[in-house]
Amino acid sequence: MSLKPETSQIVSVQRLKERLEEGERVVLLDVRFQPKEPGYGRKVYEQGHLPGAAFIDFKADLTDPAETHGGRSPLPAPDRLAERFGHLGIDRGTSVVAYEDENGPAAARLWWVLKYLGVEQVQVLDGGYKAWIEAGLQVSSEPPAGVESRQFVPAPQVDWLAGVEEVRVVSQSLATDGITASRLVDSRDAAQYAGRDGGFDPVAGYIPGAQHYFWKDSALDEEGAWKSSQQLREQFAELPKESEIIVYCGSGISATPNVLALREAGYTKVKLYAGSWSDWISYKENPIATGE
Repeated sequence: MSLKPETSQIVSVQRLKERLEEGERVVLLDVRFQPKEPGYGRKVYEQGHLPGAAFIDFKADLTDPAETHGGRSPLPAPDRLAERFGHLGIDRGTSVVAYEDENGPAAARLWWVLKYLGVEQVQVLDGGYKAWIEAGLQVSSEPPAGVESRQFVPAPQVDWLAGVEEVRVVSQSLATDGITASRLVDSRDAAQYAGRDGGFDPVAGYIPGAQHYFWKDSALDEEGAWKSSQQLREQFAELPKESEIIVYCGSGISATPNVLALREAGYTKVKLYAGSWSDWISYKENPIATGE
């Protein structure tokens, strides 16, 4: 059934329920994940998930093993990602909704990966599995039935991704004279940004010239729900709408909620530095800034 395309990057439980009841084909992807608990996602998926949802293994499906460069959670090659999604019945014309336990970076990372590959209709479920349960809606412990593979031909969107060379140029300009059409946004918490805490990385600090927007404060309200588009426009008001904005975090995961939020606020030139801070510090010649 062909329906009017959804324009928001975020979908409410009620709206998703309506779309499914209207017969729209929506592929649901469960990407629940806990970085300190291997196997968590598979375990909770098998205990219960949205009916018809397929499981995405965050580490195995959305990241590659770390190497010398590329960060702690390298982005897999487009062909490998496309093969995995194709087996789940997804191609670039498929409507997809991603969810995790609540609102966090795992579903946003999956949203970004699919958008980067050229899938236009991708959304994140506001409130995730918890919101679905709290609405009293049905869950299932059965895997999706009758899934037919599709040929997914990836079309990588180069304007969604930034590499270390581009970040170097922007950083140098921002840190010297500030005359540049681009901005850098650091999505980590205040202690990591200031260099008081290295987090998972051996070196603390931030990329010179970067502005600090901790993703939880930027993207979510006090109840943990996604902010409205108007709230997001106010949140990012200091960032010029015409600027190219490169967003990073520790390893390219918790930056993605800010990428989504900026897109939702109407920013059209937003890139993810996928390797992020962990890639930046892998190059000994790259400068490091500290302090508030």
